[in-house]
Amino acid sequence: MKFSYGTRFAFLALSLFALQSVCVYAGSFHKDVQIHWGDGRGKIHDNEGKLLSLSLDKSSGSGFQSTQEFLYGKAEVQMKLVPGNSAGTVTTFYLKAPGTMWDEIDFEFLGNISGHPYTLHTNVYTKGSGDKEQQFHLWFDPTVGFHTYCITWNPQRIIFTVDGIPIREFKNSEPIGIPFPKDQPMRVYASLWEAEHWATRGGLEKTDWSKAPFTAFYRNYNVEGCVWANGKSSCPANFPWYTQTLDQSGLDKVKWAQSKYMVYNYCTDTKRFPKGVPKVCT
Repeated sequence: MKFSYGTRFAFLALSLFALQSVCVYAGSFHKDVQIHWGDGRGKIHDNEGKLLSLSLDKSSGSGFQSTQEFLYGKAEVQMKLVPGNSAGTVTTFYLKAPGTMWDEIDFEFLGNISGHPYTLHTNVYTKGSGDKEQQFHLWFDPTVGFHTYCITWNPQRIIFTVDGIPIREFKNSEPIGIPFPKDQPMRVYASLWEAEHWATRGGLEKTDWSKAPFTAFYRNYNVEGCVWANGKSSCPANFPWYTQTLDQSGLDKVKWAQSKYMVYNYCTDTKRFPKGVPKVCT
């Protein structure tokens, strides 16, 4: 991906902002998550529980889930994605409630053939209904080093950030009939799995299993949240994320990311919604 001088300057400014926005990491993969599937394909690599890898081969992928459920929270991790030809693979970091009428908030990274960019897929489900996809090509190569991905979920909004830069804000618009996830506690999940039938160019590019195993790395996992236990949530006072909003600077960064790097927006897909796009799109 080539950058103009103006884009390079904007990226430098945003990078400086991101350095000021990084949270203090306190989580441990040993105590905070369970590798719940993959038959050994998920591994923690250090005694402190700061680095974890998930792998995918033709037999199985792998994944982990948080040991606790949360009703609102801020979930953050650094990730380094599968390098090279990753077509057909999906690497994820998301929140999800159980059941057939589930809530879910997604970061999904759709792999691609060598030399082509990953697609970052975001979505919000409420009571089993999604269809709120926004997709991006990132302004960096997410396979070369670690980058920080964060979901902030509070009663007013959901904010998706990449390296401290907000790329999407999904507001609570329930007063005008738009569902918002607010009743169901969710766990934090991550996974690496195969979806060659749709993940890369709508399924045109298939997984090259000769490149397996595919491996993605996660580090510095941290969640601040309202822990759900015994049918209720407990939330320490004065969590900044609980009332977090986007000021004008944050809104400008969303506009920057969406104007330069968004590649799909459900809000403008008139073919998909021939009777009219959703009345509120965020």
